Amino acid sequence: MNIVAAVDKNWAIGNKGELLVRIPNDQKSFRELTTRKVVVLGRKTLDTFPQGQPLPNRTNIILTKDRDFKVKGAVVVHSIDELFEKLKAYRSEDVFVIGGDSIYRQLLPYCDTAHITAIDYEYEADAYLPDLSADPEWEKTADSDEITYFDLSYSFVRYERVKKQL
Repeated sequence: MNIVAAVDKNWAIGNKGELLVRIPNDQKSFRELTTRKVVVLGRKTLDTFPQGQPLPNRTNIILTKDRDFKVKGAVVVHSIDELFEKLKAYRSEDVFVIGGDSIYRQLLPYCDTAHITAIDYEYEADAYLPDLSADPEWEKTADSDEITYFDLSYSFVRYERVKKQL
């Protein structure tokens, strides 16, 4: 499975239920990565989408504890076990975990690739992704040149879980 996230210098991903910043090139990259794939997200992340609707041209799987939650155009699951049962129908490399922070934390142990937009700025934040650059289980395997959007600098970085040697 994959993780997709935009993080600041402190690996922050959001504040008060919103993204830290919207960068058009990052959103384009996100669309290219996830279109015709499976996205796994929490209900609060779904609330941040336009009209709170699932993303088009993707299989949206919402993980929520709310047993009464339903949304047209998405699969709703209520536990990690139920999620993995649904994910058996898809190739692992076609599954993208897209947030929020509790979903990232729950599913990070099952992911082997992370597509990170690393923003060279520190935001006020209350939601974070674990710092993969400081985790010995992860290694940086690709890094784009620095890109500028107005006064922000960012790059696209790929991390992969280190394969254990036997």
